[in-house]
Amino acid sequence: MSNAFSTSDNKQTNLIIATRGSSLALWQAEWVKQRILDEYPEISVELLVVKTTGDKIQDRPLSEIGGKGLFVKELEYALLEGRADLAVHSMKDVTSILPQGLGISVIAEREDPGDAWICPKFGSIDNFPDGAVVGTSSLRRASQLQHHRPDLTVISLRGNVETRLRKLDQGEVDAVILAVSGLKRIKLEKRITEILPIEWMLPAIGQGAIGIETRTGDEVTLSRIQHLHDSLTWDCLLAERSLLAELEGNCQLPLAGYCILNGEELFLRAFIGDSEGKIQLRYEASGPRQNALQLGKDVAQWMLKNGGEEILLRAVDAEK
Repeated sequence: MSNAFSTSDNKQTNLIIATRGSSLALWQAEWVKQRILDEYPEISVELLVVKTTGDKIQDRPLSEIGGKGLFVKELEYALLEGRADLAVHSMKDVTSILPQGLGISVIAEREDPGDAWICPKFGSIDNFPDGAVVGTSSLRRASQLQHHRPDLTVISLRGNVETRLRKLDQGEVDAVILAVSGLKRIKLEKRITEILPIEWMLPAIGQGAIGIETRTGDEVTLSRIQHLHDSLTWDCLLAERSLLAELEGNCQLPLAGYCILNGEELFLRAFIGDSEGKIQLRYEASGPRQNALQLGKDVAQWMLKNGGEEILLRAVDAEK
């Protein structure tokens, strides 16, 4: 299908946003749509809802079917085929390598990056009894949780936010862990029992940030979304995603990274571990804001030289 307009036409009057169909994805796409219309009320903006592989396959852990990239692949096809002009993503779902011809053009200001503990039955994680069951689809969360509380039982729990909360309410698990940002965006923050400390539950790379992907060179579309761009979030994610690019292989492993601005410098924390939570490697470093990419690489290289390579090799062997 051809595009609805020529990208060289400065009088562009129509934009199509590719999005997943979950309530959170739709909230994010609608938020972007409204911000565009606030700035350019003379154009029309439509949503193209796309069902991704990650949405279709719900009976297996993400680590078994290809990881987080399964939530963006079909949206990227829509861009490459000209069926959409931009795609809206949760940046934690975006892999470090993008298809040729596409790029993350804009990253909006980050929401709370933390992880929410939801446990109406027992309350705080400190009150959670030995052997009780926690549901999460994230290797990152499972590894850090089991390291902090090795007595707990962690099971894979797939589905959108509402599905996982429903399974909690029906007693399939005793607690779930979800992103604070997602709960806030769809007005479910009252379900949060507590926000887990970043000191031991480091967020996913990009968690809390909304990214907009476009075709390379599509300056007209870019001109319609540039006002959504947040330079601080962009620089922080440059460091985080540089770390991701250095550590991300074909294997699936628990990996986390979170960067903030500390004074005039970026401060990056990183974590990798094994899936059982028995092995943990953490490191943190700072560097000039203008050297965000190098900061991520330096942190990754330190980790690889100080035990990270062995963790990666174990993960690769486990996949064979």
